[in-house]
Amino acid sequence: MKKKILTKVEHQNTGLIVAGLGAAVSGLGAVLARKNKFGAGILGFGLAHVALGLLDSRRD
Repeated sequence: MKKKILTKVEHQNTGLIVAGLGAAVSGLGAVLARKNKFGAGILGFGLAHVALGLLDSRRD
């Protein structure tokens, strides 16, 4: 009997994965924003991914 290997990520999970990674990047950006302006850009990049990931997960 063959084992089924999951190689395809479900559509709804993809958006949540993007949002989760965006949250991690936002946290990193928040820490770096205290030291320099480059961190503020990373924070914005992460927040954009959180928003887009959540919107993608709600799309049918």
